[in-house]
Amino acid sequence: MITTPLSTRQLRRLVIGRVLAGVLVTGAMLFLPAGTLLYWEAWAFMVILFIPMSVFAAYLLRYNPALLERRLKTREGEPQQRRIVAVSTVVLFATFLLPGFDKRFGWSSVPVWLVIAADVVVLLGYLLFVLTLRENEYASRTVEVEQQQQVITTGPYSLVRHPLYLASLLIFGFSPLALGSYWALIPVALYPAVLVARILNEEKVLLRELDGYADYCKVVRYRLIPRIW
Repeated sequence: MITTPLSTRQLRRLVIGRVLAGVLVTGAMLFLPAGTLLYWEAWAFMVILFIPMSVFAAYLLRYNPALLERRLKTREGEPQQRRIVAVSTVVLFATFLLPGFDKRFGWSSVPVWLVIAADVVVLLGYLLFVLTLRENEYASRTVEVEQQQQVITTGPYSLVRHPLYLASLLIFGFSPLALGSYWALIPVALYPAVLVARILNEEKVLLRELDGYADYCKVVRYRLIPRIW
């Protein structure tokens, strides 16, 4: 089905709405369970997460609105992907709710240096996310293959076949420590399994619909983490 691209004004409104909703929902998940706004780890995390996101969204809005519109899609066409997304949503909600309760009841005592180190890894994960999108303008948020789409073999794609998922693994995998919680590492430990399921299903689609992807898989052997898988 052919869809009409959004106008710049429509895209701007959608981006602003999504960012504001993200700030409000994330803030609610962190501060309400904590029962206090005196939660510096959460403030630092939100700054690291949303300021780069807003700057990059503004950049895409000006220079590559088509890619921005692809990243704003949320409706998966593949039934299995919809189930995987549902599971990942539960995992991530648990990951971001637990740190607030951890803060309130004092379950964890994560040293400041480890919180800051985790913040740095989260920021590096977002940098990888940006570099990947700059390399691949067809990097949609949903699993799909568009007309004229080509296999990308340069930049992060020369190391692993799914660098966006590696970026998300860094961002979400280190979020519990960035938020000062050891207990939130329990639900986030399920996230790699979710990514593996998503990748395996996505590769079936890519092998079926994207010309040259099978040859690319022979060159770049690792899907998510170099030298591991």
